[in-house]
This record gives sequence, structure tokens and C-alpha cells, in this order.
Amino acid sequence: MKKAIFSAFVLTLPLIASAQQLQPLQNFAGSVGRLVAALVPILVTIALVVFIWGLVRYIWGGTKADHAGGRKIMIAGLISLFVIVSVWGIIFLAQDALGINRGAPVQSPGVPVPR
Repeated sequence: MKKAIFSAFVLTLPLIASAQQLQPLQNFAGSVGRLVAALVPILVTIALVVFIWGLVRYIWGGTKADHAGGRKIMIAGLISLFVIVSVWGIIFLAQDALGINRGAPVQSPGVPVPR
């Protein structure tokens, strides 16, 4: 049983690695990049809403427990905003330092074909 599984894995390894054709790999990398680019503004919006919710709870809370809870929510919102924007800025800074064009399509290495 173990030999059959190992043999099947070894025989399908080139298909898994996409060694013959890199077009699916390029499509996947491009899809992941577009997904991340779409998620960043959504995460910033969610963090901002969390901060505003904590502010509202802090201002209009009647008890000390409401004030403490609102303060904790505001701190969590501020920390998440700081982390998201900082990572976003570090990535842009690294792209500029390395000379990577943000709008360029993803280029993956090709497999040399003997002629």
C-alpha cells in the first residue's frame, strides 16, 4: 500500500510541480496578488469601524465598565490600523527600493526547452 501511494506521488510529481507549463502558476500568483490588493482596503475599513465603535462606546457609555470596554476596543482598533498601514508601507518601500513596478504583471521563471 505504501509503495503504491509513493509510486503515484512520484509519477504525478511533474504535474503537481507544473514543470511542463507555468501558465497555471502565473494565473495563480496573479489571482493571489489581486486578492491581497482587494483585502487591504477592506481590512483598513474594518479596523476604522472598530475604532469608531470603541469611541462611541467610550463617549456614550454610562458606566465605568462601558468606558473601560470602549477604551480596549479603541486601542485594538488603533493597533490594527497601525499594523495594517505599516506593513502596507513597508511593502511599498521594499518595492521602490528593489525597483519593482507595482502595475507590472507577475513574471515567473520558465523551464528551458531543449531544441
